[in-house]
Amino acid sequence: MLLDPENTLFVRGAMPALLLADAPVHDALPLLAAPDRAVSRCEGWSIVPRLTLCVVDGPGDQGLAVPALAAPVVGGVNDAGASSGMTDWCEDAEQAGGAVVLSLDQLPDVLDWSALLSSGTVRGGFMPALA
Repeated sequence: MLLDPENTLFVRGAMPALLLADAPVHDALPLLAAPDRAVSRCEGWSIVPRLTLCVVDGPGDQGLAVPALAAPVVGGVNDAGASSGMTDWCEDAEQAGGAVVLSLDQLPDVLDWSALLSSGTVRGGFMPALA
């Protein structure tokens, strides 16, 4: 299933994240467990981070694809001071061996990781990247 890129937010960092809103896989993902802010692995799920299309693959028929090139990317600034984009996010995911994928009711206006990780309504976790 294709998810509208407006319902996503790719967040750069040492542990990159993909936030999903109104995702058709929301109920299939496990409730987020993040004791001490350490996000648990999302068993049976994986991510394929690519510049044009990012695929989140789950067990059975569960999964979705995001037209990544059209999706917003936040965080990170290159050496020239320009904002980074999807290429940089994909490199972050490759270096981290995957990404944290979180499914929410709606995308937050402000990223507050403490609130997200302790809300009790967020689903997802760390998903390893497939080569």
